[in-house]
Amino acid sequence: MQKVKKSFYNNDLNEPQNQAVTALEGPVLIIAGAGSGKTRVITYRIAHMLEKGIPQSAILALTFTNKASREMETRVKQLTGKKLQSLTINTFHAFGLRVIRECSDILGYRKNFSIYDETDKISLIKESLREVKMFHFTVENQKDNFYALSQYFSKIKTGLIDDFKDHPELKPVYEEYNHGLKIYNSLDFDDLLTLPLELFKNDPDTLLKYRQKFRYFLVDEFQDTSLIQYELLKLLTDSERANICVVGDDDQSIYSWRGANYGNILLFEKDFPGRVEIKLEQNYRSTSTILEAANGVISHNLGRKGKNLWAEKEGGKPIEVFYPENETEEAGFIAGRIQSIMTNENLKYHDFGVLTRTNSLARNIEEAFLGENIPYKVSGGTSFFQRKEIKDITSYLRVIANTDDDVSLMRIINTPRRGIGKTTISSLGEIAKKNSISMWDSVIRLNYSRGTGQQTLFGDGTPVRQSADNFASQKEKTQAADLEDFENLIEKHRTLFLERKGEAGKPWKLSQCVRALVEDIDYWSYLVMEHGKDEKKARWKHSNIEYFTRMIENWESDPDNFDAGLYPWLNRISLITRDDGEEDSNGKVNLMTIHAAKGLEFPVVFIAGAEDGLIPHEKSVEDAENDDGGSIEEERRLFYVAITRAKEKLLITCCKKRRHLQSVKDCKPSPFLSEIPQGLTEIHAVTNEKEAINGEQAQKYIDKMKALFG
Repeated sequence: MQKVKKSFYNNDLNEPQNQAVTALEGPVLIIAGAGSGKTRVITYRIAHMLEKGIPQSAILALTFTNKASREMETRVKQLTGKKLQSLTINTFHAFGLRVIRECSDILGYRKNFSIYDETDKISLIKESLREVKMFHFTVENQKDNFYALSQYFSKIKTGLIDDFKDHPELKPVYEEYNHGLKIYNSLDFDDLLTLPLELFKNDPDTLLKYRQKFRYFLVDEFQDTSLIQYELLKLLTDSERANICVVGDDDQSIYSWRGANYGNILLFEKDFPGRVEIKLEQNYRSTSTILEAANGVISHNLGRKGKNLWAEKEGGKPIEVFYPENETEEAGFIAGRIQSIMTNENLKYHDFGVLTRTNSLARNIEEAFLGENIPYKVSGGTSFFQRKEIKDITSYLRVIANTDDDVSLMRIINTPRRGIGKTTISSLGEIAKKNSISMWDSVIRLNYSRGTGQQTLFGDGTPVRQSADNFASQKEKTQAADLEDFENLIEKHRTLFLERKGEAGKPWKLSQCVRALVEDIDYWSYLVMEHGKDEKKARWKHSNIEYFTRMIENWESDPDNFDAGLYPWLNRISLITRDDGEEDSNGKVNLMTIHAAKGLEFPVVFIAGAEDGLIPHEKSVEDAENDDGGSIEEERRLFYVAITRAKEKLLITCCKKRRHLQSVKDCKPSPFLSEIPQGLTEIHAVTNEKEAINGEQAQKYIDKMKALFG
């Protein structure tokens, strides 16, 4: 390999890394093995661009998580000492959102549009099913499986499956769903990619504007890109000589279920035949024992790009494999071993990662952690404040506190359903847009016009609609009454929350006001109706609201809380929600799925549930017959990712028995365990008793306590 002159700030790069940093012109493909310093290469490459005088505004760097983009930006700042006011480092979806915001008028959206999460999306799907009188439907023989329908619509929108080939009866539901998004001035997550792609295809002037703006492209985790993301990149890079650098590793492609296509690496090679290809093969993360185990496993996959990963850290402790009796014993063992290792090796809680194949395996481990007072953080799960029922009640509180909050208003205007149809909501949106007012002000204007018989006018003097006396149908009269009831409901509770006076003028606490609101809107009946015969689920969701109210009670009972009002509580909610989204888990054990652990590393890693049927997952085994073994190969890549998260120590558990639904079944070890080369593992049994702390460990613990208390 030809040596390249190194810049003043990258003397610590190895030769392939240095070549990857300095090859700025034309297409570049970097195959970056696990732990090979990929993030360092990307950030040094951006810094080198800036050093060479390339304007910040000409660079577009795309990755897959907000954490990765923040880390990338922070490192570039540290390297260059520059303010990065014009540099664009985004996730694919954040970049798509930026394009939509900048071109909202062209796309036909008001600028204050909202983005639906999965719970919002499913609510609109239910509404759409009712609109087309198809509430009872079947998707893959799963009745009332709204999540399955949501995923089906996502695959249709992103082009992963043929247009309603399997379920043509669902096409009107899909069309009504998208119509509803437009009426509510909202987008779903897929729109953040599909709308910019549609815009670039249909509007050459807009595409040219972005091509002229961005001239240097950098894509992280390229093996995780979908076909639609690749198509977006191809449109932006207008020739095979474009300055585009993609960084990836086909051995770590584990997201096919969400559209990722590691075959994009082959597409890149085809579309950019003059590319420079660079391999990063020196691993800086794991010991040679851990890396040899990972290499031994992944070598069983066919059709992968060959690479010879080697470890900087020679030697290392053997990989330990444990066979607990059941999942309870497994959880107790993991909790006890964490305490033991912490005491013996002077580690902190955040030095541990506990990885599972599925979220369901985490429950027993959580219980064991709680029992041992081990602080932990679950990654990949739904935050309490993101649950639909909590978001609904919080949105009511936000509108009561600030009626100009259009996003929250659109969430609650028909939740629970109160007969305010899409025609009325569309009219409200038109009034708001024409008069540059909030949706709430539009509600007041429309209600006033109906009540007085006077016409509400747009900004240009055009009447919105005839007065209430001239409504053509009983349905319109009913909707008019429902809209007035909604206005009265909000005004009533604004008075209650702000004055805090209940019956007979008695002072009320904030929690009492919340309970009165929940009862007034009859949210319980709404839950029962939404979940049909599943009353257990309705009760569980209602109990979440009661827990939310008790949180308010505890907060307002705090003697140090001198302002227990609505506004301070909403500010607190915003802080909690923001903190829930933070990736930093300092001081807590990281409990997560293997998918959520991608890109992370820990000194000590536990892989729990390494059993056949879990790793590889039984569904993947079933699918393997239809995809020539591709599902099994992805499961093996997943196990490879899990192994390579460990820096110093790796412990794997495989239960002899595990409860599945209502029965207990015998378990077999994962076949991937046999693919670890001999001589790298130690096999242990686990007894029912907790691990005893020996005298040396006890003395270390006492010495630590003495140091802590001086």
